[in-house]
Amino acid sequence: MSESAEQPAEAVHGVTTGAVARRLGVAPTTLRSWDRRYGIGPAAREDGRHRRWTPGDVAVLQEMCRLTASGVPPAEAARASRTGSGATAPGTPTAPVRQPGSGNGLPLGDVRQECRGLGRAAVRLDSPTMDEMLGSLITEYGLVTTWEEVMVPTLHAVGRKWETSGDQYVEVEHLLSWHVSTALRRVSIGALSGPRASAPPILLACVPGEQHTLPLEALAAGLAELGLPARMFGAAVPPEALVQAVRRIGPSAVVLWAQARSTAQHALARHVADTAWGVKGARARTTVLLAGPGWAGPAPAPGMLRPGGLREALALLRGLSGTATAGAAAPPQRS
Repeated sequence: MSESAEQPAEAVHGVTTGAVARRLGVAPTTLRSWDRRYGIGPAAREDGRHRRWTPGDVAVLQEMCRLTASGVPPAEAARASRTGSGATAPGTPTAPVRQPGSGNGLPLGDVRQECRGLGRAAVRLDSPTMDEMLGSLITEYGLVTTWEEVMVPTLHAVGRKWETSGDQYVEVEHLLSWHVSTALRRVSIGALSGPRASAPPILLACVPGEQHTLPLEALAAGLAELGLPARMFGAAVPPEALVQAVRRIGPSAVVLWAQARSTAQHALARHVADTAWGVKGARARTTVLLAGPGWAGPAPAPGMLRPGGLREALALLRGLSGTATAGAAAPPQRS
């Protein structure tokens, strides 16, 4: 067997610019700019045009990312990366050595490579790269996989970093959350032009005192992809408003999100499950989904379900919407 046959395909053939960009959390245009301006590019090109990055090329890029993220000017970072000196600009604090793919110090653990790339981009406050990465990941892997395996682990890592670093990284969490929210809403908006189910809408709301809306935004995007109508009420919905919305809409299901046990209100969930609507003699009630870690504990009461994640919640809601369509009750009346 030849030596090349024993080596990984990546080492023999290299990887594309797009793949390297996703791995490192750098926009492809940034890589091309670094190549053009500073000579940080692939050692070889197919047919003299197509960039193919070898592991050695990627290692140089990783060092370039590390240095620029720590405040070293790009030109000097490029010189240090090419020579392997690891030098920093005069007066610039030496950045701590981090393992390749560590997400610039974020406690990511054993995660997909794309999490590390997104983490790096977030720490650099690199909005264009985050925007491009999230869009391409959803296109390539789908909404559910991107949410469960990339968005959530990166958001959790940033949150842990914030909690353990004396309120630093707040700006990183806010910017990353905004870009995740933007990417999710783009999925919802893009799906609006498709066919819509005739089932009653699904009501999505955070319980009173709960401000974490991103999981519900992910659920809303997934429902839009399935063509299931939803009404998103967002953060901290007051109990009276929630009950009135249930009576007015007559939803096929109500999803209540609670991030922490301190915000979960089981009495409110039971009240929503018992709320009836419709004309006399044909009153209907809805199924309540208790979503989020705040509901952990005893098994849910009758008329309630507790999904284990986005994928399971979408499957349950799809089934409930089909049941509601097959045996639809009379239209709701305003009380």
